[in-house]
Amino acid sequence: MYDALKYILLFVLTLLLQLFFFNALQLGPYVTPLVYIAFIVLLPMKMPPLYVLLSGLLMGVLMDIGMGTAGLNTIATLLTAYARIWILNLIVGKEYVSEGGIPGIASIGRKKFLRYAGIMTLLQCAVFFPFETMNGNLFLHTLLRIIASWAITLLFVWLIALVFTHNNIRSQN
Repeated sequence: MYDALKYILLFVLTLLLQLFFFNALQLGPYVTPLVYIAFIVLLPMKMPPLYVLLSGLLMGVLMDIGMGTAGLNTIATLLTAYARIWILNLIVGKEYVSEGGIPGIASIGRKKFLRYAGIMTLLQCAVFFPFETMNGNLFLHTLLRIIASWAITLLFVWLIALVFTHNNIRSQN
C-alpha cells in the first residue's frame, strides 16, 4: 500500500491551492490554472481504476462545491481519471505500469512525464472550458483559453510533481 497519508495531504493541498489561490489569481482573460488535476496525475500507477475514478469524483464534486460550477469540474476530472490508465499505458508502457510506482519525473523520466502530464492536463482543459463557455460563437476565445490554461496548468503540475516526488529524486541520485 502506498503512503495513504501522503496522498491525502496531496489531495487536500491541491484542493486548497485551487480554491484559495489559483481561483483568485488573475493571469488575464485566457488563463485559468486547473492545478487540482495534479492529484490525479500523481496517483500510483498500480492504483485500481475504480479508486482512481472515485478519487476523481470526490475531487470534482468538492471543486464544484467550492467554485460553484455545477458539475463542470466533476465531468472534466472524471473523464481525465477514466482516461488515465490508457494514457499511462500509451506513454509509459503496460509492463512498466504493472510494476507500479508513482508516475513522477524520476521514475518515468522527464520526457515521458511531460508527455503524460501534458496529455492529462490538456484533456482536463479541453473538457472543462468548452462546457464552461457553452457557446459555439466563442470558439476562438475558448480555444485560446484551453491552450493558455493548459500551458500554465502543466507548469504548475510539473512544479507540484517536483515537490511531491522530491524524496524519490533524492534517493536515486
